[in-house]
Amino acid sequence: MRFEWFVAQRYLRSPHRPAVLRLVTAFSVLGVAAGVATLVIALAMNTGFRETIQDRLLGVTAHISLTRPGTGGIGNYDALAARLASTADVRSVTPAVYQTVLLSFGGQARGVVVKGVDPTRERRFDEALQRIVAGRLDFSPDADGIGAVLVGRQLAEEWKISPGDYVTLMSPEGRLTPFGLIPRTRRFRIAGIFDSGFYDYDENWCFMTLSAAQALAGAGDLVNVLEFRLARPEEAGGLARRLEQAAGPGYAATTWMEENRALFRALRLEKLVTAIFIGLITFVAGLNILVVLSMTVTDKAKDIAVLLAMGSRRAQVRRVFLWQGIAIGATGTLTGLAIGYAVAVTAGTYHLIPLDPQVYSVPYVPFHANALDGIWIALVAMSISVGATLLPARAASRLLPVEILRYE
Repeated sequence: MRFEWFVAQRYLRSPHRPAVLRLVTAFSVLGVAAGVATLVIALAMNTGFRETIQDRLLGVTAHISLTRPGTGGIGNYDALAARLASTADVRSVTPAVYQTVLLSFGGQARGVVVKGVDPTRERRFDEALQRIVAGRLDFSPDADGIGAVLVGRQLAEEWKISPGDYVTLMSPEGRLTPFGLIPRTRRFRIAGIFDSGFYDYDENWCFMTLSAAQALAGAGDLVNVLEFRLARPEEAGGLARRLEQAAGPGYAATTWMEENRALFRALRLEKLVTAIFIGLITFVAGLNILVVLSMTVTDKAKDIAVLLAMGSRRAQVRRVFLWQGIAIGATGTLTGLAIGYAVAVTAGTYHLIPLDPQVYSVPYVPFHANALDGIWIALVAMSISVGATLLPARAASRLLPVEILRYE
């Protein structure tokens, strides 16, 4: 065992230390542990929210959307989709028609987004169509020729809608008659109810067949978007530019990152602000370490003078107090990491903290403890702890033995 570490342990574990010094040392360890644990939990919560929202978005939305602005839509979309599907990293290309309509049921009415899809293609990649919680995924018309539609679980629960009920959809894209422009209105049967796990979609989205959506919009055999799903969604930016060039002039491609830029920017900013403000707890704990070591230097001044008089080098005395600060910081950091990861993993596994999905889009607080976050948190905590020891360690190494021992 090195001489410096041996003396540092004796100072920390000595039963003859003043009670105030032992109490302040304990508070220093608790302060570092509290700061590290709180930071681990807060960053795990932030990462969990970001990854949960991202996963659910990617499960129900396209990674790249190809549109043709300024025109009525995309014609000959099947041939274009087949040509672009051969692009590297593209898993699927599906045409879709989006339209905002007025949905009426039981004397109630509200605006919803209708998405017209090809069920055979869409159900393979859209998680919303894979999570049918009531009814079934069957868009075939009933005996009276009335088409089918799927609605989200939140909307169905609010309006008490069940499979087999009939709703009315009114499109603002009306038809011109001798009596003026009349909105298109059609009845649909509720074939099933989906649960995407994302509140906004379960509350405001409906699915129907592509042909039914085209008829409701009165746009003919056109779609307003080709949706691409990729093998690596994080590379959507570069691939979007390639798809624009391959599609030809007049087309524009947007990625899921561009469409949700404000949301993810807010989450990143929140993570930064959280790390700064909660990190102040660790900074305050570092000041406690400085106080502890300063008091230790004062209390052990005679011992330090004796060590120097017996031949100890000033660098060795300085390292004695550096080791004390490192020991206090390491104990608090390891304790905080253990507590923080234990709380984050437990709360994330058992969904201990419920949330209002209308506000947060998810029904519980998701935690995802990231090992990389733990590494930099530990490095910052130890840097603060070591930094707090420099001043008292320097002061201890500069004590003059002759001044202290003159009257002994």
